[in-house]
Amino acid sequence: MAPHPKLPDIGNPGPSAHKLLLVDDDPMVIALLGNTLEGFGRLQFATSGIDALRLAQDTVPDLILLDIEMPGMGGFEVCRALKANPQLADVPVIFITSHDAGEHEVTGLALGGVDFICKPLRPASVVARVRMHLRMKDMSDMLRRSAYTDGLTGIANRRQFDDLLGREWHRAERTASPISLLMIDIDAFKNFNDRYGHPAGDKCLQRVAWAVQQAGHRPADLAARFGGEEFAMVLPNTDAAGAEVVALHLLEAIDALAIPHAASPAHPFVSVSIGASSFDGSCQNWVGHPADSRLGTLGRHQPVADLLMAADRALYTAKQAGRRGAYFLSLDDLDGPGQAIRLSRPSETVCEPLMAVASSDG
Repeated sequence: MAPHPKLPDIGNPGPSAHKLLLVDDDPMVIALLGNTLEGFGRLQFATSGIDALRLAQDTVPDLILLDIEMPGMGGFEVCRALKANPQLADVPVIFITSHDAGEHEVTGLALGGVDFICKPLRPASVVARVRMHLRMKDMSDMLRRSAYTDGLTGIANRRQFDDLLGREWHRAERTASPISLLMIDIDAFKNFNDRYGHPAGDKCLQRVAWAVQQAGHRPADLAARFGGEEFAMVLPNTDAAGAEVVALHLLEAIDALAIPHAASPAHPFVSVSIGASSFDGSCQNWVGHPADSRLGTLGRHQPVADLLMAADRALYTAKQAGRRGAYFLSLDDLDGPGQAIRLSRPSETVCEPLMAVASSDG
């Protein structure tokens, strides 16, 4: 039997250096900390609480060393603000203090601090404590990633997809901002595994996942492995026109991978089918402003389930139409005629709409 053709590796970037934020109103302390910790990665410095919060929000650090006693906004107040921000709440904070009073330690730990360093600073002690807490942070991040990351592809898993889609839908309710969803399926993937073998199939999944992730250009866009050879993209603040742009770009990106697929009835190379739907100003039940209560009356099901169902039906239509294409189904058509519209690439001729059906398969 002939060996399976090999696929090139996609490569993975190495781990990034740690980011530390050092906060103290005394320039001498800042200089000492900088010299002591320069080997730990990227260091940022702030001499006030306000600057510390600004820097932390711009670039989330892995660890913060924070002076308790500073003019204006003190360390405890800065810590409260950090813990109140969901993006910064998990960042460990080591307090720096000139006092060893027990009440300071109790207050700091109650606010969420992880440790205390007393002045005058001893470099060996600072290094040991920072190294320990960075190691603990790495372990915590690893556990968090394993719970929300697909083990094979490295992108978000179904659990993270469900959580984020629900949050973004509720945000759309509050702010009257559009949201779009893409469902993506690799064409004839079973045939690919049968022809090239499961190790090659795993590499194919990894490369497609990478392309799906790259198609989302904004931090809020989420690429996820929905299950098996199926992927999904949540596109917050994106209307139907924006979803079309992303879907067509993704079709081209998958073609550009040029992964041979001699067993595909759709194309000599690996291709995908895409189903898209959006909730935006074109929908009959679109919310006119954040206080509009009509949003909760969309369809017979929970609105977020309707968005998922519409994208899934559009995906099924794409499969039935011959694969290697993208189709869009409006939420307004979910309970009606259900016409899914083909999203045409610039080189293609617009096709007649196909009727979407109620079920889907691979």
